Amino acid sequence: MATPDDYRARIGAAGERLTPAERRVATTVLDDPRAVGFGTVAELADRAGVGVGTVVRLADRLGYRGFTELQRAVRRDLARQLRPAVERIRDGRPDPDAVADHIELQLDNVRATLEAADPGMLARVADRLADLERPVAVLSGDASTGVARHLLDQLTALRPGVVAVDGNAVAVARTLAVLPPDATLLVVDLRRYDRWVVDTARDAAERGWSVVAVTDGELSPLAAVAADVFVVTAASLGPFDSHVGTLALGDLLVAMTARRLAASAAERLDAVERQWQLRRSLTLD
Repeated sequence: MATPDDYRARIGAAGERLTPAERRVATTVLDDPRAVGFGTVAELADRAGVGVGTVVRLADRLGYRGFTELQRAVRRDLARQLRPAVERIRDGRPDPDAVADHIELQLDNVRATLEAADPGMLARVADRLADLERPVAVLSGDASTGVARHLLDQLTALRPGVVAVDGNAVAVARTLAVLPPDATLLVVDLRRYDRWVVDTARDAAERGWSVVAVTDGELSPLAAVAADVFVVTAASLGPFDSHVGTLALGDLLVAMTARRLAASAAERLDAVERQWQLRRSLTLD
């Protein structure tokens, strides 16, 4: 029997009993649970192309007392996906079919993350990252340092004026102080959020920087600070959040930036390649 929070199992059990309109709502719930968890009944109805009454009837058919109870179930399920590592490792669930389940989950992370990215926002952010008159700073929480460093290195290979915001409080303050007010701050952080990262992003926004957040939900404190927010899906079989979706989003932004900087980026990469070939030949000799 499905538990109150297992809305996916309830939808699966309902199966053929759903009307075509109810099925469209159910498909929307399964495809984009974040929009359901943090949206309104009218927004869900609009996304599914049905009336509000159809959404309410689906919730009732699934055994919930209206949309609000369905929404709470979705939110609790999303919260479980983002539980602290210590809770996940103690949940006592049986071992999954590790390889198959991992493949499916990571593909879902990438698909959900990229499909959630608004095309207009992607283009706007890529335009700013490709604007050589505006410096770019990259800031990250501790758990996402590796992904952020990869993004920083790739952007540095494409253009000048890319810096990391890290180190102690003095180093962070110094970086903020010397960059102009039209800088772009790209900040990456998932729950649990590092307070200093949120405070730094807020400080940058107050200075007039364009803050772009890559985070795990509309309720993230970074979402309240940033002008542009990309929500990543970070579900994992293990105790730690997955950064596969984050990495895919970063790769997309880098690809779009490179396309905008085709000529100058090519010259920059050629110079790097010449140095690499020189050092390689010296090493081989």
